[in-house]
Amino acid sequence: MTKKNISIIIRSHNEEKWIGACLESVFNQDYKYFDVILVDNKSTDQTVMKAQKYPLRIISIDDFLPGKALNLGIRESKGDFIVCLSAHCIPVNDKWLSSLLRNFEDDKVAGVYGRQEPMAFTPDADKRDMLTVFGLDRKVQIRDSFFHNANSMIRRSVWGKIPFDEKTTNIEDRLWAKEVLKRGYRIIYEPEASVFHYHGIHQNQDRERCVNVVRILENLDLDAANGHQLNHLDLNNMNIIALIPVRGDVLYLKGRPLLEYTINSAKESKFVKQVIVTTDSEEYAKIARDCGALTPFLREPHLSGEHVDLEHVYQYSINKMEEMSIIADIVVPMEITFPFRPEGLIDQLILRLAREGLDSVVAVRAEYGSCWVRDDEAIKRVDAGFIPRKFKDPVYVGIKGLGCATHPTFLREGRLFGEKVGILEITNPYSPVEVRDAAGLSFAEKLMTQWSEGAVRNR
Repeated sequence: MTKKNISIIIRSHNEEKWIGACLESVFNQDYKYFDVILVDNKSTDQTVMKAQKYPLRIISIDDFLPGKALNLGIRESKGDFIVCLSAHCIPVNDKWLSSLLRNFEDDKVAGVYGRQEPMAFTPDADKRDMLTVFGLDRKVQIRDSFFHNANSMIRRSVWGKIPFDEKTTNIEDRLWAKEVLKRGYRIIYEPEASVFHYHGIHQNQDRERCVNVVRILENLDLDAANGHQLNHLDLNNMNIIALIPVRGDVLYLKGRPLLEYTINSAKESKFVKQVIVTTDSEEYAKIARDCGALTPFLREPHLSGEHVDLEHVYQYSINKMEEMSIIADIVVPMEITFPFRPEGLIDQLILRLAREGLDSVVAVRAEYGSCWVRDDEAIKRVDAGFIPRKFKDPVYVGIKGLGCATHPTFLREGRLFGEKVGILEITNPYSPVEVRDAAGLSFAEKLMTQWSEGAVRNR
């Protein structure tokens, strides 16, 4: 088959979590004769700014309907073949595009759709649907009008005769497939053109039954047959930023600025690309730069007041960074008051965030003692009561200053955590020690010798 030009149309709306991984995989395909058009529907996050790092065109659409958005992008394209791809779909490998294209040697083929694989943390109902619908055998469809534009390729000449319906709110793909089949064309399902897709094709219904079905399907080891694991985000290609807020007088521990310990912990991470210190102090800014961190701005002095919570500092800082085109995929907030960070802590937080599809992950310590909270002036016990420790579920106390990993969208909203929060338990006794004053420094001085010798630096 001679080389054909392909236009890839990607529809997006607030897809900053996925767009980088999606485009990174698209531009790493072994077939290179393509251009990309992003049709964006009023994204209010950093989808567009992230996309602008890649050689593509961006078109905005206000009145979004799926078929209308695709037709808009296609009209602006020139490819002989058109790929429809959702911004939250990530091609599994570099053969995705060529695997779609090779099916068009038959002139009767109007469209090809590829496999959709769940991520490890995809909800069970969606996982069940994808494992059931998108199998491992290639299919030629003559009467079956199932088609899916999250991952598809169509022949431009056919689209010229049969564009997508611009009025329907969904299933524009299946309506199109029904029309092309009526005219004697064929639809192909190509399982080797696969993408990771978080969302499913149906909504949750019977959850208990769904969980059981998913477990059975997973035990069939369908993934092993395709030769890869459920990985979806390449952390090495993401811009992961450690963000360290600092204010007040410079504190020293063992003759070194307290800030230095936190910067060094961030720099030890194999995933963190930039370490940014946010401060209103020129003295702290110089220390940060001397330690290898960045200080692209000095924050407003009023944000260093005793009454200002760190969520407002992070919100201000992420907005300033983005104004300066410093765009983070993941942010790791760290506070300098915790000098005893276990080795590998930051990478463990980041890995858990990515692998489990969480909004945020925070370091915690387990508390087995008696715990209470105040509830409407009453005191309410929250632990399991007086039972032997070995049978007791602990209360987990967050140590967010020690380390957490989160998405920038939550910082923009003035909060540190999203709804889906994961925890990483810290077991050594030194890490929860916080240094805020002279007494804390004195205690930390006594602990630092043992800590530096590595005797207690395990998690």
